[in-house]
Amino acid sequence: MEAGQQILNALSVGGVYALLALGLAIVFSILHLVNFAHGELITLPAYAMYGMYLLGLPWAVFATISILVGVVAALAMERIAFRPVRDASPATLLLTSLGLSIIIQALLQMLISPRERAVPQPEWLLRSFEVAGLRIQVVQLLAIGVTIVSLVVLTMVLQRTRIGLAMRAAAEDFDATRLMGIGANRVVAVAFAISGLLASLAAILLLARRGTVHPSMGLLPVLTAFVATVLGGFGSLAGAAVGGFLLGFAEVALRAWLPQDVAGFTQGLLFAMVGFVLFLRPNGLFGRAEVVRA
Repeated sequence: MEAGQQILNALSVGGVYALLALGLAIVFSILHLVNFAHGELITLPAYAMYGMYLLGLPWAVFATISILVGVVAALAMERIAFRPVRDASPATLLLTSLGLSIIIQALLQMLISPRERAVPQPEWLLRSFEVAGLRIQVVQLLAIGVTIVSLVVLTMVLQRTRIGLAMRAAAEDFDATRLMGIGANRVVAVAFAISGLLASLAAILLLARRGTVHPSMGLLPVLTAFVATVLGGFGSLAGAAVGGFLLGFAEVALRAWLPQDVAGFTQGLLFAMVGFVLFLRPNGLFGRAEVVRA
């Protein structure tokens, strides 16, 4: 039963990482942009939930509004920060994302507070029950369910809609896609909107577990998601999702099996394990040997 409990924990943790890794990968596949401001697409929806809580709105309402905030924030990032430098070098794009992340964190610290703020979660979300000897938390089921639904819907959008086909074409060759008459701005905006949506869902799940918000709350999750994306192979959406789940399983296994006095080194050991995998497969588990520059 203990193994089954750990598998359940790993699926819920890995699901959040998979959502974040997919958001990073879908933008990278088109622009070759590693968006480290993606962490703020977790933080801003979380603060939106905090604001809605202060207004006394029900959880369902402020969760819905937080998703809208994440999508709008992602679109604003693309239009204001990244579109003017879209044709610049990858280093410029990377520095732009880092600068944007620092600016947003600084604004949250100045305008709200650098300290953590509590966001109480509804009682039903914190409940747990036993099934066949397994203690299952509602938030775990929510994390697993949201991840599965998101993966299925995203796959259907990419495979069966015109904008999805345009995004897949842009991921193969962005310049050729523009020459075919497909609007580059629309494709990139949709990619950012999807990344904001996935990050908002991850923010709801993270906040349900932690119950607090702070300006840098998105930093560690997005770094872990970045590692998951590298592990799966940049340019591969399936690889990003698999990488997220693999990191979730590895993290839960290390926390469960490591002695208490070295459990604090879990993240370091996790990244070392990923480094060893990349030593064997430098392009990641599903990465291609050569990536075309968008």
